[in-house]
Amino acid sequence: MTAPAMPTAMATLHVNRTLVEWSPIYGRYLVAQQNTSGHSLLIEELPFAVGPKSQGGVVCLGCYSPELENCCPQCGWPLCEECSKIEDNVHKQMECRIFKEAKARFYRIANGGQCPQLDCIMPLRVLLAKEQQPERWEKDVAPMEHHEAERRENSDIWHADRVNIAQYLRGPCKLASRFSEELIMQVVGILEVNAFEARTTVGYPLRCLYPYTGILAHNCVPNTARSIYPSENYKIRLYAMVDLEANQQLQHSYTYTLDGTAQRQKHLLEGKYFKCRCQRCLDPSEMQTHFSSLKCGQCTEGYLLPRNPTDTDTSWHCRSCDNSNSNEETQRILNALQAEVNGVQSLEMGAKRLEESERLLRKYKSLLHPLHYIAIGLKQLLIEMYGRVQGYEMVQLNDNHLERKSELCRDVLKVLNIFEPGLSRSRAMNLYELHVPLVLLAKSGFIASKLNGGELRARLLEAIDLLKECVDILQHEDKSSQEGVLCGVAKKALEQLTISVEGLGNELD
Repeated sequence: MTAPAMPTAMATLHVNRTLVEWSPIYGRYLVAQQNTSGHSLLIEELPFAVGPKSQGGVVCLGCYSPELENCCPQCGWPLCEECSKIEDNVHKQMECRIFKEAKARFYRIANGGQCPQLDCIMPLRVLLAKEQQPERWEKDVAPMEHHEAERRENSDIWHADRVNIAQYLRGPCKLASRFSEELIMQVVGILEVNAFEARTTVGYPLRCLYPYTGILAHNCVPNTARSIYPSENYKIRLYAMVDLEANQQLQHSYTYTLDGTAQRQKHLLEGKYFKCRCQRCLDPSEMQTHFSSLKCGQCTEGYLLPRNPTDTDTSWHCRSCDNSNSNEETQRILNALQAEVNGVQSLEMGAKRLEESERLLRKYKSLLHPLHYIAIGLKQLLIEMYGRVQGYEMVQLNDNHLERKSELCRDVLKVLNIFEPGLSRSRAMNLYELHVPLVLLAKSGFIASKLNGGELRARLLEAIDLLKECVDILQHEDKSSQEGVLCGVAKKALEQLTISVEGLGNELD
């Protein structure tokens, strides 16, 4: 692993086809400057600061690997052996000298667990970057939303941040003359509301603050996609997910798109301090996907939908009969189902986990719409297990298993095509997963004389189209990332499949 170097102040931002606008509802936000085709690059930006996630365990402050033993020889804070040998790692450039001169000791947590002492690292790096890049701070970072009034209302978290971060930096770290408590708490809020999660080249999580990209407006059906490049000092690139019109607002999802409306609203209200009123959230059917709809218990064809989806106490009504349910009762049912799913997800990856997931899907068939978010979550889990777990490895899958994997992929893609149209990593991953059973079923059908040469070629051409779109999406990812590696695999599969189809075409001619 390699500790990331600090981004320089030069060439921190490249803006292409975007403008900053302001409104009393959204504050600052971005719009497309002109008509823009899907997949076009909109923004390139280096982070203002990079650091560990909050409320996490002990990690190396150079490369963010879980590090419970080694420490920096200068200050005693967590630093792996490899990072200790690198002179320009981010820890040595930023906070090491402060801890050393202040004699601020690091206290290790027994038996692992959360380490509140490390919560000060990312805010401190933002404060130090403020001193290094004062113009960028004043222009782009200081105006970022930090929701101080709303955060103060959550007194327990506010008090913990004030003690563990603001008072710690001003006290034991001896920075009272450089940074006021008000400024530190402003930075904490900016990070809580605006920071993006990223991963290192080997998959360790961290946080990045992007002052320009970070002001994107939210929508539960986004029209932009972001990719973060750990191999390029965590540069972020923002792409148009779909075709955009001039002056159209650029939107990204601040929450997980495959959560139901109630879950997304809760996350946004608690973490981002606003209630979303996008088209998807206001539509009881979630754009006709019925992603949160339950089967009606009184009629055979109806579904229970929330009357007012953004209301935390909404009633649920069937559109086919007069049946209704309270939100309390509906959430009780969903919580019970989710607890069962969580139990299955806690099982070791293997045949039992796969078979239990299938059992739950059969059980929930009479309770949930087929595209309900709980069902889709289980289907996504099954897609990743078929072909990979012992007893269900790819060479062991029979035609029924392959048909099942294909069906699961198509169900998940039905939802993703609506909630994450166009340039979507999730779509690309599922397109790749779908192409595999299509190819194997086509070949086994041809061998069994169920398909003629022309039908085989048509099936393989469908798989080629899936791979082409997969590669077209994943080519934008960092080559060192999981998605970037998959892009390389998909390219090779595409080349081999294309050769096979060309040879088959010659035979048929």
